[in-house]
Amino acid sequence: MAENQERIFADGFIIKRRDNAPEFVIANISVKVDEAISFLRKYEKNGWVNLNAKTGRSGNPYIELDTFEPKGKGGSKPKAAEPEEDGNLPF
Repeated sequence: MAENQERIFADGFIIKRRDNAPEFVIANISVKVDEAISFLRKYEKNGWVNLNAKTGRSGNPYIELDTFEPKGKGGSKPKAAEPEEDGNLPF
């Protein structure tokens, strides 16, 4: 997330770590359905919403909208070779 970008906390989601939980239990997540659905609809892109589970300075966990977007729409696909003016490929 860019440093100048404001954090967007995920409405309707609560994450907690219980001290007496077994080690394999990462956290307990509670979802308030109406708030979560509104949040998900507001921020969905192509049917997806990415969230990050983080630990605050207080030591408490929270869930935040992942606003990262890769640069360039094509991802890491190599650019296809285009024919030169005379119709020949450049290789």
